[in-house]
Amino acid sequence: MIMALLNWIPDAVKNLAHDQAQVIPISLFVAVLCLCLLIGHLLEENRWVNESIVAILVGCIAGMILLFITKGKSSRILTFNEELFFIYLLPPIIFNAGFQVKKKQFFHNFLTIMLFGVIGVFISASIIVSGSWWLFPKLNFTGLTMQDYLAIGTIFSSTDTVCTLQVLHQDETPLLYSLVFGEGVVNDATSVVLFNAVQKLNASKVNGRALHVIGDFLYLFSTSTVLGFIAGLITAFVLKVCCFGRHSSVREIALMILMAYLSYTLAELLELSGILTVFFCGIIMSHYAWHNVNETSRVTTRHVFATMSFIAETFIFLYVGMDALDMEKWRITKLSFGSLMGIYSCLIFLILLGRVAFVFPLSAFANCLNRRAHRDSRITFRHQIIIWWAGLMRGAVSIALAFKQFTYSGVTSDPVNATMITNTIIVVLFSTLVFGFLTKPLIRYLLPHSATRKKIIRQESDLTAEDLNLPLLSLEESAETNISRAKESLSMLMESPVYTIHHYWRRFDDAYMRPIFGGPLA
Repeated sequence: MIMALLNWIPDAVKNLAHDQAQVIPISLFVAVLCLCLLIGHLLEENRWVNESIVAILVGCIAGMILLFITKGKSSRILTFNEELFFIYLLPPIIFNAGFQVKKKQFFHNFLTIMLFGVIGVFISASIIVSGSWWLFPKLNFTGLTMQDYLAIGTIFSSTDTVCTLQVLHQDETPLLYSLVFGEGVVNDATSVVLFNAVQKLNASKVNGRALHVIGDFLYLFSTSTVLGFIAGLITAFVLKVCCFGRHSSVREIALMILMAYLSYTLAELLELSGILTVFFCGIIMSHYAWHNVNETSRVTTRHVFATMSFIAETFIFLYVGMDALDMEKWRITKLSFGSLMGIYSCLIFLILLGRVAFVFPLSAFANCLNRRAHRDSRITFRHQIIIWWAGLMRGAVSIALAFKQFTYSGVTSDPVNATMITNTIIVVLFSTLVFGFLTKPLIRYLLPHSATRKKIIRQESDLTAEDLNLPLLSLEESAETNISRAKESLSMLMESPVYTIHHYWRRFDDAYMRPIFGGPLA
């Protein structure tokens, strides 16, 4: 007995030491997260910086302190794992974006948002791929495969619009806010879906497979969207039938969280896009399921989802600030300082050019499609400049995709891959800090606050409101009147398709969907 006890004591001490070794880094990181919250609160009043900039700066300072303590060995408290990001950190960010989206403005501008968020990603990715493929070898940076170049295009086409959204006011510029916010979430989803399609390519058969990539993208986009709709509708129906709120609001909230996460994991299990699935699941839950819970659960869910998203985003940017000072990656990189600066400059230039290539042409195209719209609801040139600027920042999704493509569990020993990781981190740091700091003065210059909310609401209420209320057919009127009204509706559909489709969708939604899945009737 005594010998067994003596043998058990060393093992117990080792296990205790191992547990402490795991708990200490987590405790330190949580403490730094709390520091980010405090500093962000203190800097909230001037609105010159946002949580992303604060987290990056705090991460850089913490990284320098760690470098000093460890004598240059490490600048990180935790080791980044891209699977940790995609499984635990990304779902709450995307779900909250779908759950909090202003659906009326989002779907009123749905066509324009999809143009920017889908077609724009393809145009931007094409320019970044072509430019990097042509310029990198001239800067003595070789060793990338064609699949790597395609991945680079998707990595640097993913935007982060947080800086701009914190300056814009939804009540004063509802159209612009909706376009920037909608493009941001759809852009992230499209970038991840396109990245997954690129990764499925056979590296030896990339040439001539552009149609294959587009086909995979369309398949992933459509099936992932349908899965998100189904998950949201099932949740809404269960909440409506079971009435959990009569006994416990905790069960309602838990069911919504678990079903949202289940939709994401199920999409990943089926090799679909979890980010797209959980985004549309969030939209459907906020449209139907949210109305089937009691008032306490409604307030709680919005705060819970927003809090989870905020913590996840702060966690990522804090790590980026620390990882920027990782000396090991800089030692592995064998390029000269001049070549590295050239690569960074080329990537920033290609990002700027990629945004120009689609924002202004697609804005003009969207204005042509909505030519019945009021003059003040069109995308003006100043609005186009702000939309272009809002998409210049790169954030968490770019970092995660870069780690997934060029590292294994956050670690790489290949000089080429290490160079791409440092490239991505520097681009994210530069775009977030430099472009982020310049966002407020730019928007204040382009959008002097002369418009009021009442004026905008009054102008938007004139957008063919009477035309949209016309029924397609009426049994109480003559055949000649019905034919004339049908022609008017067809003309309205051709001249203002988005508003017309939205109008008839609301009629269908009120008549069939809401009675089954929940929600107030219009």
